[in-house]
Formats: sequence, C-alpha cells, structure tokens
Amino acid sequence: MLSQRKVLLLAVLSVAPAAAQVPSMSLPEALDYARQHQPSLKAAQARAQAALAQSAVPWAQWAPRLGATAQVLVGTANNTTASYVGAGGIDIPRIGATASYPSPAASPGWAPYGSTFAGIGVHQELFDFGKIAAQAAVFDAAAAAERARADVAQLDLDLAVKNAYFAVLAAKAVLNASEAAYQRSKEERDDVSARVQAGMRSPIDVTRPEADLMRFDAGRIRARGSLATAQAVLAAIVGYPKAQLDTSAPAPDVAAPPAMKAALDRSLEQNPEVQLFEERLKTQKAISRSIFMELLPDLYATGTFSGREGGAAPNGFVSYSPAAAGFLPGVPNWDLGVVLSWQFFDFTVLKRRQVSLRSEEAAAADLDAMRLTTSSAIAQVYTALDVAKEALPALHRAVDAAKANDDQAHARFKAGLGTAVELADADALLVDAEIQVALGQFEADRARAQLARAIAEP
Repeated sequence: MLSQRKVLLLAVLSVAPAAAQVPSMSLPEALDYARQHQPSLKAAQARAQAALAQSAVPWAQWAPRLGATAQVLVGTANNTTASYVGAGGIDIPRIGATASYPSPAASPGWAPYGSTFAGIGVHQELFDFGKIAAQAAVFDAAAAAERARADVAQLDLDLAVKNAYFAVLAAKAVLNASEAAYQRSKEERDDVSARVQAGMRSPIDVTRPEADLMRFDAGRIRARGSLATAQAVLAAIVGYPKAQLDTSAPAPDVAAPPAMKAALDRSLEQNPEVQLFEERLKTQKAISRSIFMELLPDLYATGTFSGREGGAAPNGFVSYSPAAAGFLPGVPNWDLGVVLSWQFFDFTVLKRRQVSLRSEEAAAADLDAMRLTTSSAIAQVYTALDVAKEALPALHRAVDAAKANDDQAHARFKAGLGTAVELADADALLVDAEIQVALGQFEADRARAQLARAIAEP
C-alpha cells in the first residue's frame, strides 16, 4: 500500500507543471513552425544547398587559370635546343642553348651551374570533348538526390508532427473521460454513503464505490501524466523552445484519400523517397559516363611570360659572363601555344568504369525494391485507414450503449433493485468505451497521416 501511495505521489509531482498555462498551436501552425525551426529539417536543407553549390564546381574549369613560379636550381648544363611544355600550374617551354652532348667537339661536363626562372602563365580550356559536362552531370544528379532527401525529411517531419498532435488530442480525450469517470464515481460514493447513513443500504455497499473512486483517481493522474508527456513530445518534434506545447484546436478535416490505384501511380512518380533512389541511380550512371570520358582528348591554349638565366655558356659563346652567375632571371621570353593532350588508354580507368557499372546494377535493384516497398506500404496504410474508419461508428455506438447501461444501473440502484457491483461495472464500461473512442480517433487520424506520407500528399 505504501508503494502505491509513493507511485501516486510521484505521478502527481510529475504532472504538476501541466497545471500551468501551456502554449498552444493549431496543426497548421505546428507544421509551419516545425518546417522553419526543426534542426533536423534545416540540416537536410543545408545539405541540399551545399550539394547544389558543389554542382557548379566542374563548370569552373572553363575559366582561365593563372599561375606563377620562381625557381633557383644548381646542376649540370649538357643541353640541346629542344623546346617542350612541362606539366603543372604554369606551362614553361624549355629553351636550351647550352653546349650539346654528344657531339664531335664536346664532352660531358660535371661542373655545376646556377640557374633561375620566374614567370607567369595562363591556361584556357578550348574544347574538352564533353568531359566537363559529364563531371557536372554527376554533381547535378547528386544535388537532385540531396533535394529528394530533404523532401523525405520534410515528409517524415510532417508525419511526426501530426502523430504528436493527434497523440495530444487523444491524451486530452482520455483525460476528460478519466476526469468524468472520477466525478461520477465521487458522486456515486457520496450518494451511497448518504444511503448507508440513512439506513437504506448496508455498510458493505460503500466499499466498492470507495475502491472505484481511488481507481479512477489513479487513472486520471496517469492520464494527466500521459498528456504532459505527449505535450513534451510535441514541443520537441516541432522544435519549440519551451518544455511543452498544447493543441489549440481539433485536427482540421482533410480531403478524402484518392483511390488506391491513383495513389499508387502518384506515389511512384512523386514520392521523394522513390525519387531519391531514382537520383542515386542517375548519379551512378553519370559517374560511369564521367569515368569513360576521361579517355577522351583535351584541347587547351597556353601562354607564358618569363625571365630566366643560366650560369653555363650557350652554344657559340667562347666566353659568357651571366649576371650573378645565373642567379638573376635577366633574359625575357614569352610564348603562346595550343596543346592537344590525349591519354587514350588507361587500364585503371577501364576498371573503375567496370566497378561503377556494377554499382549501377545495385542502384537499379535498390530502386525496384523501394518501389515494391512503397506499393506494399500504401496497401497496408489503406487497409489500416479503412479498418479505423469503419470501427469509429461502432465505438461511438458502444459509448451510447454504455451511457444507457449506466443510466439503467443508476436507476436500478436508486430503486433498490441493483447492487454496487452493477453500478461499478456500468461506470467501468462507460469510461472504457469513451477511452476506446479517443484511441479509435487517434488510430484513424494517424492512419490518414501515414497515407499522406506514403503518397507524398501536399
């Protein structure tokens, strides 16, 4: 008995804050607030924006690229007059004019000479044979997938808000039924006590109403705790800064759901969860194409302005005295050119593409599985909604019958024909019927919300 009192005391303390004024919202207000303040949805939307910004990166390859370099080298100078373009951030034509080797009059030398170079260059893409567009297609598909993921997050958030809102409504209905049962039981206890004191009833008749009163009192305490918990869940899901959030109005009426065939067709076309898997497949296909495009040529323009100097004497010079022994770039040069580069075979690229094609097959299988899962979920939700809607009229009729039974039990008890047990059973039947109506309405509302989520209904 002591433990039960402790439990009741803790329950009272846990629901004490519920007596204070709790802020409230309607369902449309809660949905709008959650879409603006829920961190999980804001994170998903931020990821979508980041992916969209990333999709612009490949197109930047069409912009000119500028580079600069400064070099100091020490080494041998057995050179030729060949010119070529080196790789790197700046294209540097190699201009050779020192003594050639091998030649009849020359022998290799091992003396070190200083050499300096400083220059600035520009690199401009002329024609990429579609490689940049293929790379951009990968990022575009990935951005579309992130947008679909954000839409899925919003659908999930909307469903969570609706379920939490309906849970608060159901908890309030259960609390109202519990409070009404407590008040009825209290009136019955008082009435029986008065009849016992007047000698119209035996003292044992008051023990059952007293026990029922305590049972209903514990029930309403639990109902208050359930309501406080549901309000806390609603506040957390909506992203409300306070601990609890209440409902300000019943859930608004919604349009009748479309036929299952139309809903299924619409979901397979517009459901962002299905679209997410479609975009994943598109992304993988774009990756395969982009990998293959790496084997195509590249045509670009190059230009450089530079200054250089070397410590070794050029060909034809008997004596040569460069400034600072070759460590100051005093000889200017410039160049313009068009370069065609083509790495037409790379076995690594081919293997990477082969792996990507296998990933395409996996993504296609995932898409088929998601379509099947979506179809099955829609069928299940339609069944649950039909059952919940068909059960509601029966639950309301059960309440009417329980009220009539309760009235008859009271009339029989007052006439001396009924017992306290019959009266208690009638009260228990009535409060259970009222609670079942609240739960049945919650099931119907939740099933309708799940259907809206499954078919991506606006």
